[in-house]
Amino acid sequence: MDLDEARTRILDAAEKLFYDRGIQSVGMDELRTAAGVSLKRLYQCFPAKQDLVEAYLRRRDTRWRAALAEYVDAHADVYADGPAARPLAVFDWLYRWFSGSGFRGCAFINAFGELGATSDGVSRAAREHKGALLSYLTELARGVPVPQPEAVAGQLALLVDGAITTAAITRDPDAARRARAAAETLLRAAGVGAAAGARASASTRGSSPRG
Repeated sequence: MDLDEARTRILDAAEKLFYDRGIQSVGMDELRTAAGVSLKRLYQCFPAKQDLVEAYLRRRDTRWRAALAEYVDAHADVYADGPAARPLAVFDWLYRWFSGSGFRGCAFINAFGELGATSDGVSRAAREHKGALLSYLTELARGVPVPQPEAVAGQLALLVDGAITTAAITRDPDAARRARAAAETLLRAAGVGAAAGARASASTRGSSPRG
């Protein structure tokens, strides 16, 4: 097994264990066993647990945002007004994510809650993830377009984080639909006709949830 394969296996194990159970409850020996690598190889790839935690968060950020953007792009033509309702597709994707059996909330909020006070690396990874999400939402808002897209995107980001946290605590995926309704009201107040968004919401409610 070369270093690249070992690194991938370790990150796969870390993503499952850290996200399911929390970072501090998982030791390096358990990670080694789950990944099927020797302890020596584990430390060759990640000299300290902190290095592994930061790598896990960076990879999760990339994968999470790519999955979101892929869904929004793939479902753009569901909406009659095109880009005017694209921000609403974000909340449809959240609903599918929340409905999966493996949903445990936001990995970055969880990690920050555990280690943010003592780890600059975790704090930085969490801030950069939230910043990248805000940039993506700003891009969607500019495409609508709306006046003051940065302000609208900031409000959408609060709705996204609120929905994720609420769904994690209550185990109710409908938090995404309530946040979607609030986002639709926000866009309408910003001068965007949201009738197409309502039609799209009805069309996606029959979709099978994705974990």
